[in-house]
Amino acid sequence: MKKMDLHTHSTASDGSLTPRELVALAKREGVGLMALTDHDTVDGVAEAREAGEELGVQVLAGVELSVDHEHREMHLLGYHIDPGHPALQEGLRRLIHYREERNPKIIERLRSLRIPITMEEVTQEAGSTVIGRPHFGRVLVKKGVVASVDEAFAQYLGSGKPAYVPKERLLPEEGIALLRRAGGIPVLAHPIFLAEQSYSELLPLLQRLKAAGLMGIEAYYPEHSIHDIRKFVRLAEETGLYVTGGSDFHGSGKPSARLGRILPDGGPLPEEVRKRIEEWIGPCMN
Repeated sequence: MKKMDLHTHSTASDGSLTPRELVALAKREGVGLMALTDHDTVDGVAEAREAGEELGVQVLAGVELSVDHEHREMHLLGYHIDPGHPALQEGLRRLIHYREERNPKIIERLRSLRIPITMEEVTQEAGSTVIGRPHFGRVLVKKGVVASVDEAFAQYLGSGKPAYVPKERLLPEEGIALLRRAGGIPVLAHPIFLAEQSYSELLPLLQRLKAAGLMGIEAYYPEHSIHDIRKFVRLAEETGLYVTGGSDFHGSGKPSARLGRILPDGGPLPEEVRKRIEEWIGPCMN
């Protein structure tokens, strides 16, 4: 049975593997269909697709957008997008500009905490990729300020922490519209991180997003409990949304996430779920 993973990241954003290395790992792990969903960029898609054709792995062009929901982050995955679509490219340029405005402010906050860090060090860590908070975290690890990127987020970079700086973002409806204009399939990523968690809170939110063009929900995710998965699947059924799943693989920056391992116990997507996703997304691959 071929595995599936619809949430992965490469060095084009904040992953530790190049797109080609990521696809090669997917091949070794028995992942037959994967989506490259880097944060606010599609720069790695061409390389991943080329590697996929060589290695026999189906690579879905994707992206992960950060949008603003009640002054908190919400993430949207877009599958089967046209990477070169003018509207998408313009939207991504806006999002990268927001990041560029935020990054020096994070430096200022870290330095105010007497942590010696420079923008040049973070830029060097990111290389030619979009700079994100994980790159700050990696520099902090190298400096011995923290033991891991997870600790960097827990102590300094996460929402509400001393060095956290919110960035301007699109509204959820704007993000969904952008993905749809680019031919994409918008999916709500890892709903476990939303402020709303009760069924009665999530139902009207999903109904609103569905009316705006949302098509799916990432019900299967390693940090979702079995109870969470059942709740999100039930909500998807009630609102007419498709169900997807992904590992949120980043490589060494997030070692707890492993490619193709989606369930809380580390298992792959259930066979019946994988088949339904293939029936849904399959025509988009032709």
